Amino acid sequence: MQQSKRRMAPASFLTAVALAAACWTAVPAQAQGAARASDFIVAVVNSEPITNLEVQRRTARMAQQLRQQGGRIPTQAELSRQALESLVVERAQLQQAREAGLKVDEAAINLAEQNVARQNSIDVAELRRRIERDGMTSTQFRNELRDQILMSRLRDRELDSRVRVSDAEVEQYLREQTEAAPAAPSEINLAQVLVAVPENATPQQVAERLARAQDVEKRARAGEDFAALARSFSDGTDAAAGGEMGLRSPDRYPELFLQATAQLPTGGITAPVRSGAGFHILKVVEKRQGGMLQSITQQHARHILLRIDAQQTEANARERLATMRRRIEAGQADFAALAQASSQDGSAAQGGDLGWSNPGQFVPEFEEVLDALRPGEISEPIVSRFGVHLIQLLERRQYQLNPREQREVARNMVRERKMDEAYRSWLQELRGRAYVELRQAPQ
Repeated sequence: MQQSKRRMAPASFLTAVALAAACWTAVPAQAQGAARASDFIVAVVNSEPITNLEVQRRTARMAQQLRQQGGRIPTQAELSRQALESLVVERAQLQQAREAGLKVDEAAINLAEQNVARQNSIDVAELRRRIERDGMTSTQFRNELRDQILMSRLRDRELDSRVRVSDAEVEQYLREQTEAAPAAPSEINLAQVLVAVPENATPQQVAERLARAQDVEKRARAGEDFAALARSFSDGTDAAAGGEMGLRSPDRYPELFLQATAQLPTGGITAPVRSGAGFHILKVVEKRQGGMLQSITQQHARHILLRIDAQQTEANARERLATMRRRIEAGQADFAALAQASSQDGSAAQGGDLGWSNPGQFVPEFEEVLDALRPGEISEPIVSRFGVHLIQLLERRQYQLNPREQREVARNMVRERKMDEAYRSWLQELRGRAYVELRQAPQ
């Protein structure tokens, strides 16, 4: 389960659940209706069609996400072009995945669906109700989940063998970080509460939304937990994560956000900032200056592993672990005792205790679930390349790195950078090999 040399690939393209969550964005009913009335084939990728309805759905979704993030929305023609291109590249990936014999079972889709629900602080039944309310059937959503997981597995397989990091590259990275000017932050983590303003809102509606945003700002400045306020009041897609948008370089944030937070210290909160999506209250969660990373977030977890073999199917393993989970949560059994008795992993003798782990220490399918857990929470049974796991997060902490550990972090950072470059190059190769026929709209 652990991977001593393999760093998890960039979340921007390997976190299937996050990508799948992005699939679920409300598409205005009028946009769906208009597209449905004029559906036709707009492109063919290696003999597989893309329809106008698919392009319109993707266009509406992209526009909605840009509004929520406060980004600049391109013209309709440009947005449609981008939507079509993204669908073309997806089709090419899915075709290659099928040719390679990759498959996604129902258990993996169920897990992804559960994780999307957890990210939005709702159960699966409520997730399905909201999806159908927003114009997408549960079957369509699960098919999109399947596609995202399939593409994730294909990328993992294709890119792993392409990226190697030399000692010289690690040394170069360390020199660059040491010489980096500390005046401007190299990475920023912002959190937001978005109070959405509808398109074509009346002055009264705008005033009401502004008052709501100002109330949230007042409560945040008075000391209320910002993450709790985001979960309760934000209309943004990041609400379930406490509004946090993640540690990223400044050029990956909207200029509007950078201007509003430029003079704020860590922990600072802005007044409501107006964008095309509505009013944003921003908090500076972290500013990381140039220089080497001094600390990381470690996680202490334990697990029960059941391996899949001739004597035990995946379905049986999942059922056994689900029963264990119910017993533990009902107070009828102890996690450590069950791990000692049942786990088929070297950690069984320690009650399944995995000790403190660093980012990237576990395989992605395990670590992504662990990252989403709250301290004390037990996951649903999840499938990895090693079998089926039941995971409990015990606690998290900030850990100060020694020089050897800083080198390992540097190696991981270089690997992530090279993986990102390899991913873009691979996509270009894949796109270049695909036969794409664009078709005109019928007269």
